[in-house]
Amino acid sequence: MYNTCLDIPNMFQTSGTDHDFFARRCIWVNGPVIVGAGPSGLAVGSGLKRQGVPFVMLERANCVASLWQNRTCDRLKLHLPKQFCQLPYFPFPEDFPEYPTKYQFINYLESYAKHFNINPQFNETVQSAKYDETFGLWRVKTVSTSSSNPSEVEYLCRWLVVATGENAEKFLPEFEGLQDFGGHVMHACDYKSGESYRGERVLVVGCGNSGMEVSLDLCNHNASPSMVVRSSVHVLPREILGRSTFELAVTMMKWLPLWMVDKILLLFSRLILGNLEKYGLTRPCLGPLQLKNTRGKTPVLDIGALENVRSGKIKVVHGIKRFSSGKVELVNGEILQIDSVILATGYRSNVPSWLKENEFFSEDGIPKNQFPDGWKGNAGLYAVGFTKRGLSGASLDAVSVASDIAKSWKEETKQKKMTVAARHRRCISHF
Repeated sequence: MYNTCLDIPNMFQTSGTDHDFFARRCIWVNGPVIVGAGPSGLAVGSGLKRQGVPFVMLERANCVASLWQNRTCDRLKLHLPKQFCQLPYFPFPEDFPEYPTKYQFINYLESYAKHFNINPQFNETVQSAKYDETFGLWRVKTVSTSSSNPSEVEYLCRWLVVATGENAEKFLPEFEGLQDFGGHVMHACDYKSGESYRGERVLVVGCGNSGMEVSLDLCNHNASPSMVVRSSVHVLPREILGRSTFELAVTMMKWLPLWMVDKILLLFSRLILGNLEKYGLTRPCLGPLQLKNTRGKTPVLDIGALENVRSGKIKVVHGIKRFSSGKVELVNGEILQIDSVILATGYRSNVPSWLKENEFFSEDGIPKNQFPDGWKGNAGLYAVGFTKRGLSGASLDAVSVASDIAKSWKEETKQKKMTVAARHRRCISHF
């Protein structure tokens, strides 16, 4: 799959771009390097395996799908039906429910890796990746923390697949006075269960799917959540007429324009959920699908939180002005006494911190070209998991990436064999 370069070829000595080149172990990869062993990376890996293309997959954590394994709450289930969440070439087991649990999904991903014999290099963090124009190669520098003595490695490859996704790092906005609050503060990615919050007054900052899920779980554990809704939000029922709302929308989009599908979804939402504005949840001007397509903002699929909003168990509040010891002042002047704060403020890409490239990716670490054209850059650079269309979008891009790399790899391999054969014939002709 790859070769360790025990003796660095002389050609690299002339580059002069990195003084630490000789201090690192150098590995030539006869195929792509894939950064990230989440669903996106695994999906690319399966496609490459099916076409016989070797690769190296680098993962900073000690497991596949570390976001799902380490940064999700215990009660989490997939919000979409399983047929929209399965990865290429390997369906969910038939006995899985329509909305698999977190643990079932993790089991599925581990089985996926085993089925395709995908073996990531765990505990290996990418420090930087840069294209060397002199030699037409990507140079990927990593630090391995799998042992007590961290080791540095540099991978050389023709193709680089960025599969770290749009949710690699938690986003932590700054709030005035938060350092003086004195109570417990955590991001939603570190929240596991409301068990330890029984009887507490908890401020949940954010009203997306994570904020709603955390608020609901807190209610189920007899805590008193106040949910900060800083802007308008689309809340839709998870099911309409016994069918998944997402599935219904996908079906309608085959026959109807997007704006009309939005109108139908909002009509059903009004009939099923009622008028949400009186509870402090206002809808955006753009429809839910149009908003998703243009700004990447995902609508909230209600799984029970709204019932608690209506009953007052979840209090909706608008905007934070500042924190102080044991309390928060809202933008309307109201002051709430609180014990803990959970920041359901979302995630962001970490690509700008390590990829030394500014043509394909934007400053916020997302491909500049939107779906479905955001998977391929220049010089063998690819991206998977940045579509803002969940697992189904990542799977579509993964199939495209694996197919494109396999085509190039086979052409180059064929050319190399022809070159070797030609040299062999010339050698024979001298005798």
